[in-house]
Amino acid sequence: MYFLKFDWNPVTGIDIVGNFKLHFYSLMWVFAFVAGWYIMKRIFTKEKVSLTYLDPLFIYTVLATMLGARLGHVLFYQSELITEDFFSIFLPFKFKGGFEFTGFQGLASHGAAVGIIIGMYLYRKKYNYKSLLWILDRVVISVASGAVFIRIGNFINSEIIGKVTDSSLGVRFIQDQYYKGQITQLTGIKDVQKAYEAVTNNPQFAELLEAVPYRHPAQLYEAFCYVFVFLILWYFYSKTAKKEQTGFLFGLFLILLWTIRFFIERFKEPQGDEYINWFGLNTGQWLSIPFILIGLYFMFIYKPKTATK
Repeated sequence: MYFLKFDWNPVTGIDIVGNFKLHFYSLMWVFAFVAGWYIMKRIFTKEKVSLTYLDPLFIYTVLATMLGARLGHVLFYQSELITEDFFSIFLPFKFKGGFEFTGFQGLASHGAAVGIIIGMYLYRKKYNYKSLLWILDRVVISVASGAVFIRIGNFINSEIIGKVTDSSLGVRFIQDQYYKGQITQLTGIKDVQKAYEAVTNNPQFAELLEAVPYRHPAQLYEAFCYVFVFLILWYFYSKTAKKEQTGFLFGLFLILLWTIRFFIERFKEPQGDEYINWFGLNTGQWLSIPFILIGLYFMFIYKPKTATK
């Protein structure tokens, strides 16, 4: 069965001026945050919480997510940036090897998770209208929906690719196989996008296309699973009394999302230097285990000392 196999060689953004390019990956982040804002607005309205708290929550969430995700990626997968291209850690630009607008690339979900928890703690310190766990129990619903958009963005960018496969779900990631400088040299076409297009459209470069292996579309596996994480969380929130059990939704989110991440990691190529690689488990899997254990604690053991406000 080969009918599901296909070549992935998309336009990844819109050229604006010079080296500035509006990446569709960046737009996926925008969609994720906007969707999260509307979900939280619906929750606040339903529970009669003042909407004046919503915009600050949005700002804290965006900053905490981006900072946490970026720092997590650097610490867990690309620590050489600290010495080789420090300012690219915090800015959407690459400075080493020439100035280039890259957007915010290199973001780790484990770092984002830690960042969001810290961000919500700081938010709760300033806006003391509900408990920290009340906020986390509801914010994770938005986070689950946002995770779907982010993984779709990763797919558009041909990043976080899967391992080579001969299954019927294989995808050939042309732009991961050949770097920009490499593809212009191999095809003799100076325009990078046209050079990539020639690989899939011009029979003259059939050998270049054949050299690209089929891989698991691990990004789509995750996106598909995260849809169900969102739906399950929304069901427990809106259709059951579990939202009144402090920490339950937060714990359920941690268990569902990081269990999915743990198992899908086996289909992925390493995302950088594997600093943790024990007993056949990679860095992503080891980093997922503590979140799963924390989730089990909040679902089945945790009892609030005082009633949730």
